[in-house]
Order: sequence, then structure tokens, then C-alpha cells
Amino acid sequence: MSAKRRDSKNRILKDGESQRSDGRYVYRYTDGNGKTQSIYSWRLVATDKVPAGKKDNGALRDRIKEIQKDLYDYIQPNGGGITVLQLVKRYIGLKTGVKESTKSGYRTVINWLEKDPFGSKKIGEVRTSDAKEWLIYLQQVEKKSYSSIHNIRGVLRPAFQMAMDDDVIRKNPFEFMLASVVVNDSVTREAITRKEERDFLKFVLNDDHFSKYYEGMYILFKTGMRISEFVGLTVKDIDMENKTINIDHQLQRVGTKIYIETPKTDAGKRIIPMTDDVYECFKIILERRKKVKVEPMIDGYRGFLYLDKDGKPMLALHWEKYFQHAVEKYNKIYCTKMPKITPHICRHTYCSNMAKSGMNPKVLQYLMGHSDISVTLNTYIHLRFEDAKAELEKMVTAAEQEVRPGKSIIRSAKKK
Repeated sequence: MSAKRRDSKNRILKDGESQRSDGRYVYRYTDGNGKTQSIYSWRLVATDKVPAGKKDNGALRDRIKEIQKDLYDYIQPNGGGITVLQLVKRYIGLKTGVKESTKSGYRTVINWLEKDPFGSKKIGEVRTSDAKEWLIYLQQVEKKSYSSIHNIRGVLRPAFQMAMDDDVIRKNPFEFMLASVVVNDSVTREAITRKEERDFLKFVLNDDHFSKYYEGMYILFKTGMRISEFVGLTVKDIDMENKTINIDHQLQRVGTKIYIETPKTDAGKRIIPMTDDVYECFKIILERRKKVKVEPMIDGYRGFLYLDKDGKPMLALHWEKYFQHAVEKYNKIYCTKMPKITPHICRHTYCSNMAKSGMNPKVLQYLMGHSDISVTLNTYIHLRFEDAKAELEKMVTAAEQEVRPGKSIIRSAKKK
């Protein structure tokens, strides 16, 4: 009968266990694919001490228990050796029918993982604490914004969930609330006040340079359209007879690629009625529209309302710059501080103003093209103390008018 194998401390080693000449322990096993795998550790059991200067990756026998449990449950030990980058590429490769903007976001995540050490980490080795530590690193060291980290995690979490569903890993390390780990430093897009809107539009109307953009800016403030929807409008989308705006596409740009895309959701496809002032603005836009020999065409669409100096359709970035420069000029002339105004702030302002005016939330949801009414209702965060005070006073006045005879009741009660 052969002698049992022992380690340097005279402890009996079990099947698959061995100790190297440098003192490190090894465990060899056969994975679910029939391949021989090995794990290493400086500690055989949890009470052993790690040699000075050596990395502790857990006691060997504790890790063996995890491997054996995984094999029993048909889970791939150590995530099958797949790296985070490989997992993300596989996940993205299975996504079909995604929009071009989404593809661009995927490429950004892949490019980052290709250069970040986290991308080469084995998915079976990623713990929740590792995931949290990495996201904190992205914000504090790499100085990435909260929105960027949100987008990165937005790819990694479902990718790890796919691995979990495929029984490659036991737990999704990215299944936690992001705001509990990194600081949300994103700036809330605030709606501007009605007075600020009036003052700004009046300035634009009377300015020699920016007045040519007045109608477009006015429409953005008074319809709540997304800027990509607005720049994608063509002559055919404007029904002057029935005073309606047909929205069923948007003009987008990713990198150097300019293309037509469907709205963000099915709810984005809608027909917006024009108010009389919006109708007049469109009338002026159509009358002043540039006459070109050859209409620019993008993905089968032509007749765009605004063309740049090169005869190409204006894009969202054009209007963002017009708003930015107009605000800068306003502040310089009046030595004041008009808040930041962007096309998206126009959208927020419209939604907030309609909410303050008492518009039915479901109607407002339709006009905004929101698929979820919670998105519409969230615009109420733009309401200020003055709005709450005015609303309360209005309700009190209405209540007093309804129970006006009650005043005599109160007086008669006092007499008694």
C-alpha cells in the first residue's frame, strides 16, 4: 500500500492536491468540457498564513469546494476561463436590430475594455466588490462622468446576466444600485421660467444675427419636439392645411455618419397639432426656405426645412451652437445671467409649462412622445416654490368661491 502524500506541514493531501517545491499548493481537476484545469494557492486551509510578499487568492480547499459545487450544478468553474472583454463581445454579437446610436455606445465600451485591465479579468473571478471597486476607480481616477459609467454598467450587467443564465457563473456581480456606489454628478436639465423664455425669445427676434433662427427656436419651445425630430422634418411632414406636424423619423449623426432613424420608441411616432403662432412660424420657414438645384437626400428623405451654408440639412449640433451663442450674447449685452438653454431644455420647458397649465398627463405624454408616463410625470421636478404657492392660492380661492355662504356660518358661530 503506497504512502499517502503529505505537505510540508505533514498534512495529508487529498486527490488532486499537491504542493510545489516553492510551497504553493495546486489542485488539478477536469472541467465540464473534459479539459484539465489547475488552481493555485499559498494556503491549504483558511487558518494558514500567506508568505510575506505573496498574493492571497483564498485557501485552496475553500476554492475546491466552490469548484466541486459548480461542477455538481453544471456551472463552469472560474467562468470557463472567459474574460470580461470576451463576454461583452459575445453579448453584443447576439444583439440584433439595435439603433446606430446604440451600436456606437457598444463600440465605446469595447474600446475601453480593450485597454483597461478589467477587460482581461476572468469573469469567474469577478466579485461584486471587484465590480464596485472598478466603477469607483472609473469615476475617481479616470474621471469618467456618472452618465458614462451608467452606460458602461448598462452593457456589463446584462452581459454577466447572460453568462449567469447560461450557467457559466453563479452570480451577477453587477446586480446592485449604481447610485449606492458612485456619486451621481450629472447635471439636471432644468426648465427655464416663463419670463426667461419670453426674454430670450424677444432678444432673438430683435437680434440682427440670431433673428433668422427665431422661428425654429420658437417652435422648439412651443411643441416640445426632440431636436433630432425637428431637424429631421421635411416639407411633406408639415400639413399647413390641417395644421399638423407628422413625426415618424429623426435625423441623427454618429461620428461622420448622418442617417435617418425611427423615433426612440413607438410612442415617438405621433401627429402634433399646431397652435396659431406655431403655424405662423412654419409659414415663414417655408417661405424663406433655401432654393437649391438639387435637394439633399438622406436615406430616401428630402425637403429638409433648414439647410446649412453648404446646402446640407442642419443637424442638432448646429442648433445647440445657435442657442449657446445667443445666450452668451444676451448675457454680455445685459450683463446678466440667462441660464443655459439647449434644444433639450426647450423640451423640458414645454413639458413643465404644460404641466403647470393643468394639461391632462396622458395628453402631455402623447405630445412628448413618451412611452412611459412616469417619464412625463418626472418633469414636475422642474416646478419651483413659486409654482407650488401659486397653485395652492388658486385652490384656496376656488374653494372659497364654492363655500362663500360658509363665511356667514362662521360669523354666526362666533355670535353664539
